Amino acid sequence: MNLLLNEIKQKLLEKGLKVTPQRLAILQALMTHKNHPTAEMIIEYIRYNHPNIATGTVYKILEVLVEKELIRKVQTEKDIMRYDAIMDKHHHLYCSESERIEDYVDSELDELLEAYFIKKGIPDFKIEDIRLHLNGKFLNLE
Repeated sequence: MNLLLNEIKQKLLEKGLKVTPQRLAILQALMTHKNHPTAEMIIEYIRYNHPNIATGTVYKILEVLVEKELIRKVQTEKDIMRYDAIMDKHHHLYCSESERIEDYVDSELDELLEAYFIKKGIPDFKIEDIRLHLNGKFLNLE
């Protein structure tokens, strides 16, 4: 766990943020639960492990972490906001039945998409990132 906390501290410092117990706890919750948790799931984790952190503080810190690009928002088809602490290039597989979100990494797909959009071009638009959100159903639900 010390390795994770050191990694979190380093990420906060790199983004010019103070290392506070609240920020550490929230980032730890996100990095521990790789299931793209909702704010409510994070709050539940925080209440259990850090009962002194207020709900409003969790929401404020989540917004700051999004603004500083330490985490991303992932919206489901049911308009539920989830959070992702993995900032490396990846896509999402979204199960419409269970609302489970799985990360999907495929460098060949990334190269194909980048080449396609370079070839096609979009007038007056520069692509900075391509992220797919694939909707479907996992056949072997756990």
